[in-house]
Amino acid sequence: QVRLVESGGGLVQAGDSLRLSCAASGRTFSGYVMAWFRQAPGKEREFVASIRRSSGSTAYADSVKGRFTISGDNAKNTVYLVMNSLKPEDTAVYYCGYGFPTSATISSGSGFNTWGQGTRVTVSS
Repeated sequence: QVRLVESGGGLVQAGDSLRLSCAASGRTFSGYVMAWFRQAPGKEREFVASIRRSSGSTAYADSVKGRFTISGDNAKNTVYLVMNSLKPEDTAVYYCGYGFPTSATISSGSGFNTWGQGTRVTVSS
């Protein structure tokens, strides 16, 4: 059983930066993918970024490309999301996911079998 714990959210102003962390504990298997999704009030959950443990390959939503960077520390089973140039539209609860999706299904959330409790990010204008 894998457990995910997110941290790092908060209230910031537009243009500021934040770093989110997601630590996985329990029995993890090689080849997993960890990703960040977010859900704003009244909106559906959307994909933000992902990283595949084995290769380090990453993917990003168009809305965050060039501003957000996902990285991983395999020894700690932890992934990070550095968010720069934050905008009010980045306001959401950010969730970390763990699982074994295919490249084609990552952005849909399909294939992720474990989710964290979420961390709230609020960006004021």
